[in-house]
Amino acid sequence: MKLSKFCEEDLIKFNIEAKTKNEVIEELVELAAQSKLVKDKDQLLKDIITRENLVTTGVGYGVAFPHAKTKTTRGIVIAFGRSDEGIDFEAMDKQLVNLFFLIAAPEDAIGAHLKVMAHLSYLMKSEKNREKLMQVKSPGELLQILDTIE
Repeated sequence: MKLSKFCEEDLIKFNIEAKTKNEVIEELVELAAQSKLVKDKDQLLKDIITRENLVTTGVGYGVAFPHAKTKTTRGIVIAFGRSDEGIDFEAMDKQLVNLFFLIAAPEDAIGAHLKVMAHLSYLMKSEKNREKLMQVKSPGELLQILDTIE
């Protein structure tokens, strides 16, 4: 699966400034809102927070997938953020999170949304893949890595 088709270089930030879970979500929504596919940044933020309040999307291994199905996007959008220090995202394993993938999907994109989540989850189970994403220096390189790692 070519994840780069859902993300753009403008939606990638290697040094997120957030210090809390809600700040991370706000910062990633700001990034995602730069996509032409996102119609309403404020509603997207509400939808992501509503989903996050159900159960944490901090899946462990230093990775989180804040996401929502929403009326505010015309296609699947992925925004990526990285924190070298790590942020308390109330992850399932109680560890700090370094790699964040915000995923916004149209309400009717159930199958595609789940495929993207499953593929990212599979890729992030590998410590080697997570290390690559912690070392990458440019947005273009990150997109290339997401498309080529297994």
